[in-house]
Amino acid sequence: MTKVTAQMSVSLDGFYTGPRDPRNPHDMRGWMRGPEAPGFFRVTRWAVDAMAWRERQGFAGGAQSVDSEIVAETFAAAGAYVMGRRMFDAGEVPWGAEPPFRAPVFVVTHRGREVLERRGGTSFTFVTEGLEKAVELARAAAGDKDVAVAGGGELLQQVLASGLLDQLDLHIAPVLLGDGQRLLGPGLGLGADDGIELVPVRVVDAPGATHLRYTVTGRAKLVLDDRGASGDLVAPATAGN
Repeated sequence: MTKVTAQMSVSLDGFYTGPRDPRNPHDMRGWMRGPEAPGFFRVTRWAVDAMAWRERQGFAGGAQSVDSEIVAETFAAAGAYVMGRRMFDAGEVPWGAEPPFRAPVFVVTHRGREVLERRGGTSFTFVTEGLEKAVELARAAAGDKDVAVAGGGELLQQVLASGLLDQLDLHIAPVLLGDGQRLLGPGLGLGADDGIELVPVRVVDAPGATHLRYTVTGRAKLVLDDRGASGDLVAPATAGN
């Protein structure tokens, strides 16, 4: 059965990029020179240095490591992708004529555009009818493989909040960024008594990151235990009483 999965690299303090450039946050032309890029490339270094990633990009070199095996596994599992427009805008030029996806990509956007065909099996379809429509189209295109949410972080938050995500892989880089765009936080739209429950199913300790896999079981009410529900803490009896 086709699953909706997501991969995201984050720092130990939960950031997937540095701070967003306040001057023009939707203009991606200067992204590489802005404040987001240093943090992003630090938390994704484990993948960029992996042989499987470099081969997919058409580059030589890279380490044949556990990190590389996880990159290869990730590419092999995806039959289609869902992506946010900021990520597409930032990646369109660097990805070149043969992007690494090699599968249909559905871009969630408010700005329509004709389907963009690239070499190697990658196509970009711009979906203006919303996230659920993009996931629906990706499921139909994925065959017996998974739909991978390629990013960015805001789109992943929307997929989590909407209950569409089945599996979440977090790659935690051993670095503290201190500031930036946080992956998991208020953007999920959870109330004080709401949570999104997950079940840990895999932990891989690798050279460049700790790789955590969760099955997402969904939104649930948070239940207080007896002590919290009563509101009363009974002090222990003291000697002589």
